[in-house]
Amino acid sequence: MKRQAVVTTAAPAAIGPYSQAIHDGEWIFCSGQLGLDPASGQMVTGGITDETEQAIRNLASILNAAGSGLDRVVKTTVFLTNLADFQAMNEVYSRYFTAPAPARSTIQVAALPRGGKVEIEAIALKA
Repeated sequence: MKRQAVVTTAAPAAIGPYSQAIHDGEWIFCSGQLGLDPASGQMVTGGITDETEQAIRNLASILNAAGSGLDRVVKTTVFLTNLADFQAMNEVYSRYFTAPAPARSTIQVAALPRGGKVEIEAIALKA
């Protein structure tokens, strides 16, 4: 299979020159997802918990469009603007990614697009 873009209206449209995800062979590489509401394009309100929930729902929608799901994720990278939010993010994250949980890196960054508090990217296998 050739490299193909994954596009779905069930997740926010890309806000720059990138694809929501790229599917190549058995691999799906998802771009980082913020807590953006796909319908309005606006950041959800309610802080780190709500943003994490929405970011993961956005990833799930993209993976679904690619013929996969959260249960096929092998690696995530979580970007936080404040590591003090780690525990709250982790509580939400653990409800979606159960044992065996994917490999993960969590990094504090200076800022995220649209003033987001969290961004999550993922690599998954096609179902």
